[in-house]
Amino acid sequence: MTSPISEDTTTSDGSKAAADSTKSGGFLADTVDELKLVVWPSRQQLFSESIAVILMVSLSAATIAAVSRFFGWASSQMFR
Repeated sequence: MTSPISEDTTTSDGSKAAADSTKSGGFLADTVDELKLVVWPSRQQLFSESIAVILMVSLSAATIAAVSRFFGWASSQMFR
């Protein structure tokens, strides 16, 4: 019985199967093969999504700063 996160690599005769990725250079070859499957964004899509991320991070930082200043002000009023 195998755990949900482990992979059963035994063959019908009970011996462990040699994985291709354990060969010399197998990891690098597998990495290159996986990178060929990646769908890379276009320049325009990358630019627009980067702007969206920068705006959302800026808005989040401004909101956190405003809430922090409000609670700082409120606590200074309360604990004079």
